[in-house]
Amino acid sequence: MADSKVGYIHSIESFGTVDGPGIRYVVFFQGCPFRCLYCHNPDTWKFSGGTEMSVDAVLEGYERNREFYKNGGLTATGGEPLMQLDFLTELFRKARERGIHTCLDTSGASYAESKREVYAFLLRFVDLVLMDFKHSQREGHIRLTGAPPDGPWAFARQVEAAKVPMIVRHVLVPGITDIPEQLRDLGVLMAGYGNVVGLDVLPYHTMGVSKYRELGLAYPLEGVPSLTPQEAKWARGVILSAFREERKRLRGSGHETGST
Repeated sequence: MADSKVGYIHSIESFGTVDGPGIRYVVFFQGCPFRCLYCHNPDTWKFSGGTEMSVDAVLEGYERNREFYKNGGLTATGGEPLMQLDFLTELFRKARERGIHTCLDTSGASYAESKREVYAFLLRFVDLVLMDFKHSQREGHIRLTGAPPDGPWAFARQVEAAKVPMIVRHVLVPGITDIPEQLRDLGVLMAGYGNVVGLDVLPYHTMGVSKYRELGLAYPLEGVPSLTPQEAKWARGVILSAFREERKRLRGSGHETGST
């Protein structure tokens, strides 16, 4: 039977090492509703772009180098993969059938409660979620992404309900997310999810500036300097300190949570 599911793919990285465990086949989906000030992939925003591919065509690329992925797997990222929910679900369902470890890298940007059952079906085929928490405070989230955090936080709650392990990702941006109060609030937010198994803090960089120029777009953070791994390490410590304190408080009050 012909594969009826078609997706729009921006690009594919055959040997990714930063988007999930091991060496991975990383599929960048086209289209994203957020406009994060620090986004380094503005060429993934438009939903009209990308290369049209079937699920089988994507998986054929994986199979050509399968021996290299024995300790890794397939990661869907973007853009925002959840914007192509049917295609993503079919891709992960078929990957699961082939014994491929599946990882979803998402901000939860497109989550809608009306599609709860559809998301629940997708999560049956997801082995790991890399959840990009943009900002821990509502107004900060709106300033940073152009949208409120309600959908992303609700999606993270559904990931928890599905018992899918979740690694939190957070980009450290000067003057926006590197504020201690914001970092502590993120730790408290994370502690409320019982499926958190890790935290990656990524320092802001300017490597995407050239793409904005090529697209004729103004770069929102012009003049903002890159941050160092040492600064990201400091921020991670602040977040984890608040996380552990909140986990301890929750356990003391009778709330059960996981560990990280």
